Amino acid sequence: MDLSVVARYFPFLVRGVGITIEFTFISFLLAIVLGLVIALGRISENRFIRIPCQIYIDFIRGTPLLAQIYLVHFGLPQIFGYKPVGFVDALIALTLNSSAYMAEIYRSGIESIEAGQMEAARSLGMTYGQAMRYVILPQTIRRVIPPMGNEFITLLKESSLVSVIGMEDLMMRAKMMAGRSFRPFEAYFTAALIYLAMTFTFSRLLGRVEGRLKASGRS
Repeated sequence: MDLSVVARYFPFLVRGVGITIEFTFISFLLAIVLGLVIALGRISENRFIRIPCQIYIDFIRGTPLLAQIYLVHFGLPQIFGYKPVGFVDALIALTLNSSAYMAEIYRSGIESIEAGQMEAARSLGMTYGQAMRYVILPQTIRRVIPPMGNEFITLLKESSLVSVIGMEDLMMRAKMMAGRSFRPFEAYFTAALIYLAMTFTFSRLLGRVEGRLKASGRS
């Protein structure tokens, strides 16, 4: 391994980290909101709402993210006749993908709450929406923090796929480094180490958040 090549291109690679983190955070925040909406639709008693949400979840979870990125970036512009925008398309694809997994996380969390709590809230005169908002969802959020953290880490790693539509994230810059230096091992190994450093750091931060939530729940 030629460390001089790594040293020369390391700042170039690091500049791609900002784009990787930007994609991850924005799409994750959007997925938190969209996933909740889909989850509520998934458990709805109205089949015209429930069935489309179930189909959406099954389609997204049953197809590769790479195919979804290509579909959004190349397929939709063909159908609707607009010019594709890489940054926007990448965010859309990542958000749609993550929201399906977030929806299942929310659904599992909601269904883990004892049914008697909904019944008790309704007996106090709350509507279904009020019971969900004030009784069920606050408890659900606390329970789903750990799997949501895992989804964030997964999204951080899978965001590397946006390089296929030209986004200059960390992985794209690793490809560019490999092409310019003719040292692909150094390029991709260094990128892998940077991804490892990011996932390790965020995993530890999320672990601390989870620990504090558990401590506050016992107090």
